[in-house]
Amino acid sequence: MDRSASTSELGKTPALFREEQHFNQWWLWVLVIAPAGLSWWPFVEQVIGGHPVGQNPGPDWLIWIIWILIGLGLPILFGYAALIVEVSGEGIRINYRPFVRRTIVLSEIATVEARKYNAVKEYGGWGIKGWSKAKMAYNVSGSHGAEVTLRDGRSVMIGSRRADELAAAVKSLLPR
Repeated sequence: MDRSASTSELGKTPALFREEQHFNQWWLWVLVIAPAGLSWWPFVEQVIGGHPVGQNPGPDWLIWIIWILIGLGLPILFGYAALIVEVSGEGIRINYRPFVRRTIVLSEIATVEARKYNAVKEYGGWGIKGWSKAKMAYNVSGSHGAEVTLRDGRSVMIGSRRADELAAAVKSLLPR
């Protein structure tokens, strides 16, 4: 795909940069699939098989709710979740699907720099993170990103597998 000719999914102007990242860490999927799998056992045993589970079994309606939310909902949520970052003449659009959409307009940006960072030490882990409103991070995995410093002093770290390209695309739009 020619990125220079692509049209932004979130806006009308051509995207200079676009990256979509998903949760692909095996250990995270173990943490998602384990409780999902555990919710299937009482559903199959009690609701489908008609054999109450445990000495004091829950009602079937409760088993249904747990199975839908954890057995189906949790894996679907993590499968659908993604960090989509686009840079265009409108600024930086961050879509942390399905949770947050944010646009950082160019006039708000003081500087941008690609750098290595420690997600756990600096931001408390991966996801939509920040120890304060002055320092936010949007990341899925890894330890590279583009740190955007805003004119009001706040900073936003955007995790990226292509941090240098992301920073260069933003810099190309900033006034010199």
